[in-house]
Amino acid sequence: MSMEMAAWNSIYHAMHAREDQRPFSLPLLRRIAAFARPYTRHVTWYVALSVATAALAVASPLLAGRVVDAVIDGSALRPVLLLAGAIAAIAVAEAALALTVRWLSARLGEGLILDLRTTVYDHVQRMPVAFFTRTRTGALVSRLNNDVIGAQRAFSSVLSGVTSNLVTLALALAVMISLSWQITLLALALLPVFVLPARRMGARLARIERERTQHNAAMSTQMTERFSAPGATLVKLFGRPAEESAEFARRAGRVRDIGVRTAMVQEVFFTALTLVSALALALVYGLGGFYALRGHLDAGTVVAMGMLLTRLYAPLTALASARVEVMSALVSFGRVFEILDLAPLVDERPSARALPQGPASLEFDDVVFGYPSADKVSLASLEEVATLDTADDGHVLHGVSFRVEPGQMVALVGSSGAGKSTIAQLAPRLYDVDAGAVRLGGHDVRDLTFDTIRQTLGMVTQDGHLFHETIRANLTLGSPGAADDQLWDALRRARLDTLVAALPDGLDTVVGERGYRFSGGERQRLTIARLLLTNPEVVILDEATSALDSTSEAAVQEALAEAMRGRTSLVIAHRLSTIRAADAILVVEHGRIVERGTHTELLARGGRYAELYRTQFATGEPDPVPAL
Repeated sequence: MSMEMAAWNSIYHAMHAREDQRPFSLPLLRRIAAFARPYTRHVTWYVALSVATAALAVASPLLAGRVVDAVIDGSALRPVLLLAGAIAAIAVAEAALALTVRWLSARLGEGLILDLRTTVYDHVQRMPVAFFTRTRTGALVSRLNNDVIGAQRAFSSVLSGVTSNLVTLALALAVMISLSWQITLLALALLPVFVLPARRMGARLARIERERTQHNAAMSTQMTERFSAPGATLVKLFGRPAEESAEFARRAGRVRDIGVRTAMVQEVFFTALTLVSALALALVYGLGGFYALRGHLDAGTVVAMGMLLTRLYAPLTALASARVEVMSALVSFGRVFEILDLAPLVDERPSARALPQGPASLEFDDVVFGYPSADKVSLASLEEVATLDTADDGHVLHGVSFRVEPGQMVALVGSSGAGKSTIAQLAPRLYDVDAGAVRLGGHDVRDLTFDTIRQTLGMVTQDGHLFHETIRANLTLGSPGAADDQLWDALRRARLDTLVAALPDGLDTVVGERGYRFSGGERQRLTIARLLLTNPEVVILDEATSALDSTSEAAVQEALAEAMRGRTSLVIAHRLSTIRAADAILVVEHGRIVERGTHTELLARGGRYAELYRTQFATGEPDPVPAL
């Protein structure tokens, strides 16, 4: 590595160093070692070959000096050719070792990336819904990308770099001192002129780089928000395109200006270092030539010293930034472990068991629940706040008890914010109760495996979310082995087979971001088809038709009736006319069940349900949607 390249690497690592550096921590180092343990053999060979490469790098200048001496002494051709052959052999060996080291580096680095990413991904999947409602998605994705890559650099770059540079430095210094301690002292005296500017300029460029990153992040955020289907719609309806373009141009212009500044600072620095390295070589050759003419040094020794100078400066410059690299890698590891240390509030017990197949009841037994505070489910760095909120908002459900027998339909009604959706989220263990129990088939859901809960209970949410994938991929999310005839049967029962069959790509049609290529009613029927495909014994419908027009709602209601036929059903109703045939209606207010009974009984009672019903149908117009 040349002196200029070494300084350039130093600048690069300083530019990309983290600000939140922290001291060495033995527990952190032990955890890193545990992650690297499966790669012990790779690490050993990696370090050994790096040391061998460093030794060969010092051998070449010595042989080059011997060639010069042999030529000046007028030696026979054979010794010169042998020396040249040795230099060629070293070059070939260096190339082979470089390829091998690079292969080991790739295997080690990419293997660690794979292990870290899959471990973090699997852990994040186990986090409760409360974690995702608070966390910024971009910050979480950054942990799986930037921080994971930063962590693996500790092995693929820092480990090898520090080891090989230390060996190269020690060998080069020892050889140079043995050849000429005077020239060696001169070289060391010029070192601060070479290293200090690199560190100072690196810090300056780091500040510019962080500013550029901030502006790039702002641009990315604007593009992500404005280019999504909902964002683009909002801008077209209420936004000001000219102002949006002007704001984007302002941010992009700032990034351009920073880019120009960065390029000029780098070029000035690089040119200055080139000049410094040339002057250093001139001084070495000057002093070496003086000693050679006086007969104190051989000409070959002077050439060797000049070549060894790069073997001395390059490692020293690289090692000057080694602390920055090591600390940056440790910070990245720490940020990854920070995610892994966040324990899921909802987890599967080691003794969890499966439910037997067949009809299953759903029971809430004196359930008390409050949403967890931020400090229990999130991280300040993921929310981009200084400190997490530790305040407890109190309980939102108070002693909720009811039971839905197999084949029955029970409806939940009440004001917005009364706790209906919270009740629905407790059944599939999106959250766990604070007191009481939720039972599925007579068993506390906390004693059941996640797989058996997913197989037994299906849920259709209000937003009808779909992934930006094909219809087939969205339908088979819970039934990966389903055949095409099963998919078409589910679509037929969801009243959607005709629409999908008319599409050019059929089941392989990409639905678009969040399913925006389809109408709200079509998206909802796709989610119902997905539920029918899994064939659960218990169905929860969380206001599945609240955002639909009457025509779409009628089609969805037919699909919902198919989904609930013969199943244990819990329905959160938006339109009260749709649940008139429910076996029981529960009126929820302020987290409590204040009334229960059939549609006729509750109307006759003249209580809260009757008030809600009169308010919804004050116009006296009949509801066009058939009851379930």
